[in-house]
Amino acid sequence: MPELDGTWDVQRTGGLLPPLSGVEKRIAGRRGETRIRGVAGVPFDVVGLELRYRAPFAGFVDVLTPAADGFRGRATAFGRTFGHFELIAKPGGTMSTVNEELVKHIDEAHAMEQNVLRMLDGMISTTDDAEILRELEHHRVETEGHAEKMKARLAAHGATPSMVKQAGGILGALAKMPLDMVRGEKAGRNARDGYATEHMEIASYELLKRIARRAADEETAAACDEIIAQERAFAETIAANWDRFAELSLRESGVAASRP
Repeated sequence: MPELDGTWDVQRTGGLLPPLSGVEKRIAGRRGETRIRGVAGVPFDVVGLELRYRAPFAGFVDVLTPAADGFRGRATAFGRTFGHFELIAKPGGTMSTVNEELVKHIDEAHAMEQNVLRMLDGMISTTDDAEILRELEHHRVETEGHAEKMKARLAAHGATPSMVKQAGGILGALAKMPLDMVRGEKAGRNARDGYATEHMEIASYELLKRIARRAADEETAAACDEIIAQERAFAETIAANWDRFAELSLRESGVAASRP
């Protein structure tokens, strides 16, 4: 549960629980632990609004209910309630871990796709080879879809794309510069830049997928798998045409060369 992410003070409200002074729960995604005065304590798994403790405390479960200032909890053992408590958010402790980081990474992925679209536009406008042009245009359509998927995942988390990041470009080093549009030899360097960009995208989505799973966001993780497959396919298309790119590069430079 992303809304549980953070650090919480635990306050006893009744039952057989001992005094809970200095007790806190730290939660990140599907895992957490109960600590006493900051010392590593008892680990548990987060399943919905239940905190299920691991061995040797298996069978103990904290059942939570949302409250105005946090959560109310029932401490249970093998299905029977033996105490009550409250979780109070520590200042600066909530929403600063998995869920916020997930939104940041989705936002960066969306910004990355905006840069890739600009890069593909530059490649398409300077490509004369019909077969390569066809592949570039096909991948541009895919890339538009990737950007829309990331925008939708942001919306699912109540966020919108960051215009600052889109303007600045988190992949500025890979974005096409004006000089690239006028350089004499384009095919080979375009292929090189495209191949590097595809692998940067793959790495970004591999990381995003794992953060999404830690935040229990399986829809974003599934979107990453779909996008990764398409990025790999395009990288393989580039790799299968290195001889063609080399020949085009030499031809653009006025060098006559035949394939080895």
